[in-house]
Amino acid sequence: MSRARIFHTPKSAMQSGRAHEPWVLEYEPSRHRIADPLMGWTGGTDTQSQIRLTFATREAAIAYAAREGIAFDLEMSHDRVVRPKAYADNFRFGRSENWTH
Repeated sequence: MSRARIFHTPKSAMQSGRAHEPWVLEYEPSRHRIADPLMGWTGGTDTQSQIRLTFATREAAIAYAAREGIAFDLEMSHDRVVRPKAYADNFRFGRSENWTH
């Protein structure tokens, strides 16, 4: 049985909010992918690399892996740093950057 990794998916570029990003369990590839000499497509015989399970919480993903006997690596996501900004700072007198419009 191959190892799996559990990670928190980032939001896509089309999303503005940060709610309901699922936790994902993906198996690590156990075999190398093979390039087809005729068409140039890549493929392989590793069917576990196609499995991608989603969970609502990290604890649910860990509990599933423990229940099924799957060895896993847990990748924690980094907290987002929010720097407060004000629109009025664009017009501030002592501004360090040049005005570019």
